[in-house]
Amino acid sequence: MFEPAVPSRSAPSAVASTKRTAVPAEVPELGDRWRPSTVLKRDVFSTVERGTFRGPDGEVEAVLRRLDEVPWWSRPLAKHFLRREARALAVAGPLGIAPHVLWRGPSVLVRSWIDGIAMHIAKPTGDRAYFRSAKAALRSLHRAGISHNDLAKEQNWLRGSDGRAYLTDFQLAVRFSRRSALFRLAAYEDLRHLLKHKRRYAPEALTASERRVLRRKSWIARVWLLTGKRLYVWITRGLFNFTDREGAGPRLVNDAPVIVKRLKEHPRVRDAVILPFPDRRMGTGLYAFVEASVAESELQSFLAAECGGVRPPERLQVVEALPRRADNAVRTEILALVAMNQMDLVAEMPMTEAERLVVARIVAGRKNLLDRFNLQAP
Repeated sequence: MFEPAVPSRSAPSAVASTKRTAVPAEVPELGDRWRPSTVLKRDVFSTVERGTFRGPDGEVEAVLRRLDEVPWWSRPLAKHFLRREARALAVAGPLGIAPHVLWRGPSVLVRSWIDGIAMHIAKPTGDRAYFRSAKAALRSLHRAGISHNDLAKEQNWLRGSDGRAYLTDFQLAVRFSRRSALFRLAAYEDLRHLLKHKRRYAPEALTASERRVLRRKSWIARVWLLTGKRLYVWITRGLFNFTDREGAGPRLVNDAPVIVKRLKEHPRVRDAVILPFPDRRMGTGLYAFVEASVAESELQSFLAAECGGVRPPERLQVVEALPRRADNAVRTEILALVAMNQMDLVAEMPMTEAERLVVARIVAGRKNLLDRFNLQAP
């Protein structure tokens, strides 16, 4: 296991100021029963935290969705999503394919922690067993009369430490009282989105019938693509400048490529990768891992001098080497966990001994320690 390094008060500050209070505002509905550790995600509909919850049987690791920090204009919809998630998890949790509801209040939902990694980080390439498990989980969900309705997002699929598939983020889920035509359409789209992921990671495992499903969009999906999706994109990206991108936000889409290009222009930079991390104050920050033989302060000045008016990354870490696969591809899935300060999940990632040594050095010098609530900003 990688052990978190003890932070130093004299440690270098981030490229961009991210000053914040050491302890988040209490959740009045929970009192001292909730002890937060790390922010997992923050957007206009909720803040999601990992921590421990003290229930009737003692403290357990859990995930909290809280609405007290969302803007006023999204609060009614956020509360609606919270109610939908609670109703769906009340059924899906006991099936063993999703988190259990541990506690629910008007503006908070505490659910059990699943020891696993999101699909877009786990990248289950060629993992036939995982996709068999995913299809079985989806079948159980549909037998219970629930459609998830948000399975196009890879972060809503987890790969558990046991290798099985689990579902999360049920904010758009619907519980149907009967197997109506609308339910069948929604269930079909759930399946089609799963098969799209399977086509990406294990195309050789697709059956003939699964390929037929992939070729046939339901009429509701075709209508959505022609009408609703265009309106959604116009509102979210045009009016609110909101881009989800696996929960990463617009800066990963708009700013990161500019910053990476500028970094690679430095003569002593060999490679650079930028990944998002959740932040209580701004929602999402950028973390730059730079393979170089140059001081971080020099790179900070280099970015500040000319970066096309783009705000520099909140965290910048110079490393001797980036973890790479045999084909020289950077293992961004590991770096993503380091950026998010999920050290226990980093330790569970499969790595060669050489990769493990490289990652251990990166972990020892990581910059996102302030994402933990018990650390004071410099």
